[in-house]
Amino acid sequence: MRPSRRAVLTTATAAAVSATSTASAAQRGRRPRTGFERLADTGYALLDGQKVGIVTNPTGITRDARHIVDVMHPDPRVDLTAVFGPEHGFRGTAQAGGSEGRYDDPATGLPVYDTYLKSGRALADVFTASGVDTVVFDIQDVGARFYTYIWTLYDCMEAAQLAGKRFVVLDRPNPVTGRAASGPVLHREFATFVGRQPVSQAHGMTVAELARLFNGEFLTEPVPLETVTMSGWKRSEFYDASGLPWVPPSPNMPTPQTALVYAGTCLFEGTNLSEGRGTTRPFELLGAEGIDGRWAAAANELGLPGVRFREAYFAPTFSKFQGRTIGGVQLHVHDPEAFDAVRTGIALLVTAKKVWSGFAWRPDNWIDKLTGSARVRTMIDAGAGTDEVVADWQRELAAFRRTRRTYLLYR
Repeated sequence: MRPSRRAVLTTATAAAVSATSTASAAQRGRRPRTGFERLADTGYALLDGQKVGIVTNPTGITRDARHIVDVMHPDPRVDLTAVFGPEHGFRGTAQAGGSEGRYDDPATGLPVYDTYLKSGRALADVFTASGVDTVVFDIQDVGARFYTYIWTLYDCMEAAQLAGKRFVVLDRPNPVTGRAASGPVLHREFATFVGRQPVSQAHGMTVAELARLFNGEFLTEPVPLETVTMSGWKRSEFYDASGLPWVPPSPNMPTPQTALVYAGTCLFEGTNLSEGRGTTRPFELLGAEGIDGRWAAAANELGLPGVRFREAYFAPTFSKFQGRTIGGVQLHVHDPEAFDAVRTGIALLVTAKKVWSGFAWRPDNWIDKLTGSARVRTMIDAGAGTDEVVADWQRELAAFRRTRRTYLLYR
């Protein structure tokens, strides 16, 4: 018999209280430990007697840089029988907008199923065909609504519910901290794979917290959900405090510094400017043909906290302006505590439009999908400044923040 929505959420809440107490104790003298580390410490007790499939990618690693699939597969205490690969694939061989398809993993022999662009009943059928009892999720997020792995999480939770599977989320740090949510909140009529539900542009949550939010607020029917929290992690900490090695979650997310700016500068995907793909500093380098030092000067004049802008010239090796030298800016974040990625991204859009006559939105209005509504685009087109644009979303953001607080697991 399917558990009631209330029963599922009550169980999750009780578990969360216990986990938070454990985390507080850990902070008094132990390094942060991921959900996987804590699960392994118990001998995988939560998975005992279950056929297990795991949704993961190259970021699912241990502190000594071994992949968790390679650790779990030979361990007799867990019956790992399948892997599910998201965008870019389980082993990470595919570029943006690609996946690895269905294959057998050469290292373990495990069947790898492709989840990319699958949702609902089609994804539920994949889980059913795999024969697993429990679906586990362990992927490093970067804290932005339009980073697709959190919607892979959402789709997999929905599909697991449809297929009658348990769902377990192993938590990892939000690399840009979990201090606050910021930016515009998605309007449902703009829902896509870069934003399925009304979440703010920078959500300030971990994947386990997001899973609880999805289960409590957005899924039509909740999935039987268990979260394995971290111990020793504080909401105020950036990724370097974790002591974990950084593995790029996707090919254009090479460093934690990329993640720091991404929630703001990814908005340039919705313009005719390069967002730095095809360079060694994606999302930190922005530019186009015809832009000169006036853009960096205009941005620096704003005195935005925590960041400076350098006039920069570069030639992307792929994506927009491939092989052509273009001008623009490089962001240098000197005070991460003070830096506001979303506000900075809006300021850069406003100044780019003012100093470069060639500025244009992508013809498909992709910017609306990224920001979650048409408001940012139409306000900037109407001549609104940064403060006016940011002020426009504050009421919706305040409402999301109130909802978000219910599902937080850490202090």
